[in-house]
Amino acid sequence: MSDSALSVDALVVGCGFGGINAAYRLVKRGLSVRCIDMAGNVGGTWYWNKYPGAMSDTESYLYRYSWDKEDLQSYAWAHRYLSQPDILAYLGHVADKHQLRPLMDFGVEMKSARWDDSVHRWIVVCSNDQTFKARYLINCLGVLSQPHYPDFQGICSFSGSIVHSSRWPDDLALQGKKVGIVGNGSTGVQIMTAIAPLVGELISFQRHPQYSVPSGQEPVSKTQRANINRDYESSWNRVWNSYMGLGLNESNRKTMDADEAERNAIFQQAWDAGNGFQFMFGAFGDLAIDKTANEEACKFLRRKIDQIVTDPHKAAILKPKEPYARRPICDSGYYQIFNRSNVDVVDLLVNPIRKIIPSGVELSDGTKHDLDILIFATGFDAVDGNYKRVRITGRDGKSLSQHWADGPTAYAAVSCAGFPNMFLVSGPQGPFANFPPVIESELDLIMACVEAAESAADHHSDSLGGADCTIEALPGAEATWSALCTDGAKSTLFWGVSSWIFGTNVDKKDPWAKFYLGGLASYREYVKKIIANNMEGFVTTVLDVATDNKAN
Repeated sequence: MSDSALSVDALVVGCGFGGINAAYRLVKRGLSVRCIDMAGNVGGTWYWNKYPGAMSDTESYLYRYSWDKEDLQSYAWAHRYLSQPDILAYLGHVADKHQLRPLMDFGVEMKSARWDDSVHRWIVVCSNDQTFKARYLINCLGVLSQPHYPDFQGICSFSGSIVHSSRWPDDLALQGKKVGIVGNGSTGVQIMTAIAPLVGELISFQRHPQYSVPSGQEPVSKTQRANINRDYESSWNRVWNSYMGLGLNESNRKTMDADEAERNAIFQQAWDAGNGFQFMFGAFGDLAIDKTANEEACKFLRRKIDQIVTDPHKAAILKPKEPYARRPICDSGYYQIFNRSNVDVVDLLVNPIRKIIPSGVELSDGTKHDLDILIFATGFDAVDGNYKRVRITGRDGKSLSQHWADGPTAYAAVSCAGFPNMFLVSGPQGPFANFPPVIESELDLIMACVEAAESAADHHSDSLGGADCTIEALPGAEATWSALCTDGAKSTLFWGVSSWIFGTNVDKKDPWAKFYLGGLASYREYVKKIIANNMEGFVTTVLDVATDNKAN
């Protein structure tokens, strides 16, 4: 270990929504903190994902931190949803306002992290050869951070430009170009809708048709803003006590309790209101769990595609046959772009890509599409993808990759057995909900862990002449939480549809419960129970700094 290692109480890895929030709370607790990020500035996923049309689909007043009421009520935002530049500016503003930026080192990547039992510290080696010794390691590596590239034959032979949506170049010229795009999830839909009027030709190489509803993006009036400011407390109380944390009016009504006319009227209201999550969880309460109910929503959405897309051939390709059970998406005119003469769609389920050739794409039937630019909107190795790039070694030399050999797990999404004083923000098996309040909820538990460790060390410090304390999940608690996540996922229709939510977009193997699908409110109750029961499921160990004797 280098003598030049910098000692800190807490090292935060990542400066996105999670890292900024973690740094704020750790500093507020009085700990010495450093933050590192391989990016060139704050933002996390919003630093990297700057493709055309990049936008959140969470209400602007809820895609932010809840703990700064004054800032929420005074900070300017003009539309129902925030664009990528809006979000980046907001996170930079928070980092500056709360004096967090001086704690941050950008362009620095964590290469390895090793728990050293002899000094009760995490030894973290970075890409700039800096070494940290940290009592606490807070990993905020992000859910959607590690890009996933398809493994098409011949990619390197393409003579044009290949672009992944999460590594969009600032100088990419689209005007008049022949553009192909692989991937039509939320990102692909946003990109296609934004660039269709600019490019000479746009071809969507579609792997899975998507159900999408209008976003409802619109300016926020002064009256709306005044109402939001007035209702600050009640709005956030509604978030904390909801399933998705999105401020929606989540329905409890069963779809089939309404007759056909009433069902379609309610679906139409949800369509007109905009937002994919509003449609899935606000129209009726059983679309995610009841096949019959879900199919009613599917039939409504397929009819919408037929009504919007004038070419029957294109419409047929765009209509999904699977359940409405992927991450809900919304758009600003996605289906409408296929009425343009310069936009087409290729059904890869019928005619897959055989290989990439120097001039473009060759399909299995021999058809060739000449392209100038090929865009991969193929998503991410979600949740644990970024951890695969780093060697993290816990107690007794066990690596995190070994711990996750069967699949990524973490007790209540924040702690892994055998990895003392290491915490995960937006790690595996956290709530699938609006991420800023999810992050705050996970940090409630992380800070309770830190407080328990700090208090235990302080309590024993006088008698031991100095003490450290570690805290980590018990193996049984981690396994129980993972089983709860798996059982919950299997009870939904999501489980039966291939999706990044379960990692099947990358591994092509059996799905894994990477998220807790029980909802934000349920997760928060679970966390409250852990804290109320004296950190149930965690073990703390007090260590004599001088002799390394344990005083549990």
